[in-house]
Parts: sequence; C-alpha cells; structure tokens
Amino acid sequence: MRKKAGGPYLQAALFCERVLQEKDEVLSLIRVIDRVILRAVGSAPPDQMPAGIVACQAVIMLKTGSLAGKYKLGLLPTTPSGKVLPETSVGILLEGGEDRGINVILNVQFLAQEEGIYWFDLKLENQLLTRIPLRLVYQPLTQSSQPGTP
Repeated sequence: MRKKAGGPYLQAALFCERVLQEKDEVLSLIRVIDRVILRAVGSAPPDQMPAGIVACQAVIMLKTGSLAGKYKLGLLPTTPSGKVLPETSVGILLEGGEDRGINVILNVQFLAQEEGIYWFDLKLENQLLTRIPLRLVYQPLTQSSQPGTP
C-alpha cells in the first residue's frame, strides 16, 4: 500500500532585488540577496544608524504534495533586537498533487532602524515553514569618500 504524501514542501524561500515572471510562469531571480548595505552621508559617522527603507522581493516556491485548498501565507519580520514588525500576507490556492506547485512573489518593504540580522518567519496558516535571514550592514560615508567626489 502506498503511503499518502504530506505537504506542502518548500522548494525555495529567498530575497532578491527583482523577479521576472514570463507568460509560461517561469521565474528569473535577479540579484539574490541575503545582505543589504545601508549607506548614509555625514561629516562624521553617527553613533546610531539612521533609519532607512529596505525594499526587495521575497520569492517562495512550494510544492503542494497532497495538501489542497485555500490558505494564508505570511512573512513575519523580527528585528535584530527582537521587535516584531508588521506581517506581509497573501491568500494562496494549493491544488494538491505531488508535482503541483505555486510560486509566490511578495514585495517586502520595511523601515530599518538597526544593524544586524532580520529574521522573516514564513508561515502557512500560522505554522512555521522556515525562517529567512536578511542581514543589514550600516556603512557611514564621509563627504570625501562618496563615489565621484574629487
């Protein structure tokens, strides 16, 4: 007797700068990232990193296995100091079937106020599928170190 498959199965969960999705639903991931460098101009490095907007796209690729139905897929960020930021979520339809899959592209944008690793919990109906890290590095620039400045 054949055992019933479970699911869903995570094929990929990552951040990139841009995603191209062709008419045949094939994805091209442009500039996959796990680190963002924030730069700020000042005459002297500030004691604290100035707030900056981080914007990228999250790509989640799932194989449904035997799971079928409508579900909520959520991405819940946590700052390096443990503060939970607002969740980004989307409703998805899983069709079932071992070889069926779904690609989800989420626009991610948040106000970064601290350096370190931001963890993004990927949840399906509040059940953790995986965690995706995104490290923020702050590099202060002085007026003389800007590119193109003599």
